[in-house]
Amino acid sequence: MIEISEKDFNKLVAFVQHDYGIDLSKKKQLIQSRLQNTLNSKGFSGFTQYVDYITTTKNHNDIENMLNKLTTNYTYFLREREHFDFFKDTILPYLVSTKKNKSLSIWSAGCSSGEEPYTISMFIKDFLGQQASAWDTRILATDISTDVLSIAMKGEYDVKSLRDVPDSWKKRFFRPVRGDADKVVVSDELKKNVIFRTFNLMGPIQFKIPFDVIFCRNVMIYFDEKTKRELVGKIYNALEPGGYLFIGTTETLDRNSSPFQLIRPSIFRK
Repeated sequence: MIEISEKDFNKLVAFVQHDYGIDLSKKKQLIQSRLQNTLNSKGFSGFTQYVDYITTTKNHNDIENMLNKLTTNYTYFLREREHFDFFKDTILPYLVSTKKNKSLSIWSAGCSSGEEPYTISMFIKDFLGQQASAWDTRILATDISTDVLSIAMKGEYDVKSLRDVPDSWKKRFFRPVRGDADKVVVSDELKKNVIFRTFNLMGPIQFKIPFDVIFCRNVMIYFDEKTKRELVGKIYNALEPGGYLFIGTTETLDRNSSPFQLIRPSIFRK
């Protein structure tokens, strides 16, 4: 195995931290093991040459390939179901009763391969029922990786990832992929309801309208405390007064520095 020197490790960690907010300071072994094939396939003599190349050229495709190898994009439909139950039972009734313009503004930040925003869309469509056509319910879904976004936009998934989806929703919102019994594809109704975009959370968060709800789940696990505080502040400013933030159930916010009101563990309100 090609080893990475402390100098090259620190240089790579600092670069990724500064530009992408991801904390790799305790991931030396992970970097060594997961980037071996990249070094070999690209013809780099060692990590010194590779790190110099990455930090100097800043080639988008090569950086994205590196980040995909060093982070885990693991998700499935209805992951952390308690969030969606709260969304259905508390947030949607509140929004429907208060949004006179019949427009919902929801952001799935760090949407990975699309299961989260499609799940949100299913809950909205089911809740609104026949009134759905009278509402603007499109969801903004962003991720830093164009690889996972291409999967999300295609909307094709293993049947196993739908294990928690009710049968009635499977019939309504998915259709089988011809020639592959183990695959399904989301319906056009869902695809049209989600807008996928590339977005780096380390940059400014400036959208035309504030959001009613932001899902930023299992994203900040890769960030150090300083980066988390800065991101939480930007998310707070991007929300409507009374808007909600969901983070991952294994994640926490610093109560002393967070401007949010804690509603339940991993659920916050502005």
